[in-house]
Amino acid sequence: MTRKTPRSDATKPESREDRLKQALKANLARRKQQARKRKAGAGKEQR
Repeated sequence: MTRKTPRSDATKPESREDRLKQALKANLARRKQQARKRKAGAGKEQR
């Protein structure tokens, strides 16, 4: 016997491309934020 995961038909599943776009956008935003923190932190550490 195989188990089937319950699926809600009320919500339309996102396409793979849409999920990848969202992941890429989130990743880019996170990397930009990290770069800003590094840039701000680099100025403080200089003596």
